[in-house]
Amino acid sequence: MKAIRRFTVRTVLPEQLQPLHELALNLRWSWHPETRDLFRSVDPEVWAAAGEDPVRLLGEVPAARLAALATDRRFLRRLGDLADDLHEYLSGPRWYQAQQAGGSAPPPAAIAYFSPEYGIAAALPQYSGGLGILAGDHLKAASDLGVPIIGVGLFYRHGYFRQSLDRDGWQQERYPLLDPDELAVSLLREADGAPARVDLALPGGRTLAARIWKAQVGRVPLLLLDSDTEENSPAERDVTDRLYGGGSEHRLLQEMLLGIGGVRAVRAYCRLTGHPAPEVFHTNEGHAGFLGVERIRELVADEAADLDFAAALESVRAGTLFTTHTPVPAGIDRFDRELVARHFGGGTALPGVPVEQVLALGAETWPGGDPELFNMAAMGLRLAQRANGVSTLHGEVSRAMFNGLWPGFDPAEVPITSVTNGVHAATWIDPAVVRLGAAEIGADRAEEAMTTGETQRWTGLERIGNTEIWDLRRSLRAQLVEEARHRLRASWRQRGAGEAELGWVSSVLDPDVLTIGFARRVPSYKRLTLMLRDADRLRALLLHPTRPVQIVVAGKAHPADDGGKRLIQQMVAFADDPAVRHRIVFLPDYDMAMARHLYPGCDVWLNNPLRPLEACGTSGMKAALNGCLNLSVLDGWWDEWYDGQNGWAIPTADEGAGVLDPDSSEAERRDDIEAAALYDLIEDQVAARFYDRDGDGLPHRWIAMVRHTLVTLGPKVLAGRMVREYVDRLYAPGALAQRELAAGRHAGARELALWKAKVREAWPAVRVEHVEAEGTGEAQELGGALALRVQVALGALEPGDVEVQVVSGRVDEGDGISDAAVLALKPVGGPDLDGRTRYEGSLELDRTGPFGYTVRVLPSHPRLASPAELGLVALPAESAGMDAGLLR
Repeated sequence: MKAIRRFTVRTVLPEQLQPLHELALNLRWSWHPETRDLFRSVDPEVWAAAGEDPVRLLGEVPAARLAALATDRRFLRRLGDLADDLHEYLSGPRWYQAQQAGGSAPPPAAIAYFSPEYGIAAALPQYSGGLGILAGDHLKAASDLGVPIIGVGLFYRHGYFRQSLDRDGWQQERYPLLDPDELAVSLLREADGAPARVDLALPGGRTLAARIWKAQVGRVPLLLLDSDTEENSPAERDVTDRLYGGGSEHRLLQEMLLGIGGVRAVRAYCRLTGHPAPEVFHTNEGHAGFLGVERIRELVADEAADLDFAAALESVRAGTLFTTHTPVPAGIDRFDRELVARHFGGGTALPGVPVEQVLALGAETWPGGDPELFNMAAMGLRLAQRANGVSTLHGEVSRAMFNGLWPGFDPAEVPITSVTNGVHAATWIDPAVVRLGAAEIGADRAEEAMTTGETQRWTGLERIGNTEIWDLRRSLRAQLVEEARHRLRASWRQRGAGEAELGWVSSVLDPDVLTIGFARRVPSYKRLTLMLRDADRLRALLLHPTRPVQIVVAGKAHPADDGGKRLIQQMVAFADDPAVRHRIVFLPDYDMAMARHLYPGCDVWLNNPLRPLEACGTSGMKAALNGCLNLSVLDGWWDEWYDGQNGWAIPTADEGAGVLDPDSSEAERRDDIEAAALYDLIEDQVAARFYDRDGDGLPHRWIAMVRHTLVTLGPKVLAGRMVREYVDRLYAPGALAQRELAAGRHAGARELALWKAKVREAWPAVRVEHVEAEGTGEAQELGGALALRVQVALGALEPGDVEVQVVSGRVDEGDGISDAAVLALKPVGGPDLDGRTRYEGSLELDRTGPFGYTVRVLPSHPRLASPAELGLVALPAESAGMDAGLLR
């Protein structure tokens, strides 16, 4: 019989234990070992049964146990100390507050951070993979540093899916209903106690309403919009039913709610709590891109601001940051143009914002673009004055991929920078690793090292002894073996096996065998089954008589991705073989809870994507923080931080050939070659070094690599380092630009919009008409110089509206310039009788070999974040037909 209504009956805590509620509702417990230990001590059995979730624990612990704890002086003393510690953490000054006190220009009063998913803790399953885990780590690191971020997302009633396997190894999905009353969230309420809500107008006179759940992530509030409310019809209630589910219109409504509704939720939160209004809005991928048009609507509707669309756009752009996470166009959300027009037409969603303007923001105007599609990344980039990729290599890939938005510029000049991702140390480092480091450098300094990412804080770890490191590594490996056996047994029971069939599980894996981990989402480009290319050779590695290898594999395929499910089935079929199943296991339902055992317990973390399709790939970072060595293709973060002593690089078969279709014949050939290279590395280098023991039984060269990894990679891979970079390089400049444009009732925004309109209208008449140089010849001497004189027609523009540049460098056989240097020429006198302005300068010849130069004209304004911002450039007539390959 099915209940007609569901609700949660909460435990009434004795007054002495009331601080437990506060500790449970602040998700800092998820990365604070002392608080987790306190909850574990409440009732270890219930704690384990509740999935180590404090909210569920407090709802299920017996009343008699609570009564006993209420009189336990030792427990109450610990509880009081941890409550005081949380209060100090929430209110005391941290890194960001020191920046506020010492900087010349104050950093942003607040930053709004938008993401479609957040991986904060396994107990709040609102994530699917790396994007959400990164967003969660961003909020946690911001909290530790005191950065005033407000997180914004959606509350998915079914979260992502829970994964299991059937008897044939085929992925099965379950979508358990999440009850907010059983989670560490609370409703945002108006002053009268009514739930705060946001409304979006939809076509046909419908309304999409959403209430706002708040999760407290340390110092950071995370606002989650929930459409499952009685004000909505059944269709609208289902908008936030599950993460990345439904068809095109369903996804569009989710992204409208995230972007438009998210801005309105932030305004409500600031109004109700007094939190400073954000000066910077950061959209984590294109899913939240509509936040920019909502902010334009706010300014256009504000009579005091008195802005038109163009001026409002400039004001919004100045304080917007767009982070792209995809290295391929197929990873971008694109909607049918007519679908978008229907939802934004007639003033439906955004009154006062013309639908033509909205559609233009997402138009694919570049060669090869589809005029019938609306591109969310294109809109995100057009609405943001600052943009970044998530590793150095991904920044290069992104500049090439989005080059069409800045025609005439070389990819290197496309205004997309990069901030390499990081991971939140306190979440991902095993407490035993922390204790080992703290024993050497002190607990306070170890905490600072994990928080800030400052390199000097990590010095001293190199003194940790070999025996201590090796004993720790074996202990962590043994923990993983026990966890894997437990999960494997549960998986086989779900697949239909009886307990009598599972005696072999107790001998699966060995705490003294080299352990390789591979766990991630399962799209084809991540190549889950690359290790299976030569099954006989893999078996030989697993069963080697003196240097065996064991592999722990996990991962989820998207529910609609049958190709990914087939890859999992192939892996499971291999791992089910009785001959090797003690050496290789597939563990279903990969999530944060499993990951916390996997990363510390593995000796080697394997990553073999199809280069350069891994934007960053942070799982290897989490492994490295625990002393695990990486074995990876040079992609994402590994491409910039591999140094030859912190792991191994899997060679690629066609370096520099560019992106290959993962399903192409070229990719098949590449897989064969790279799989062979992988086997060679494991056998000849990885296993050989792991089992190379001295007389004391220790693999000293292996331990040296572990120590080197901890000392050198530790500070680099931290989310604290990442967030500090965002603050210094992107948030603070964005806030300053926004303030300048907003000053004087947005006078700067109006002036900049008018200037851009003037430049765009006049640009067709801008030409480089004549270039001459004194001292030219077939050969020049190093240290010489060319005196350049350039005649430029500016049309209706003034010399102050442009910059005339000489771009020089090495030239290839096609006269393409590489390693380019830029020199600005100066105007000399006024326009001549033909209206041309002369520019002059001296070009120093500071390099030998083939050398060349060209001249170009760019728009110039002090409030442009990049010379390429407008996508306008004028070249000499002989170069007018050249594409972005001119400057490499």
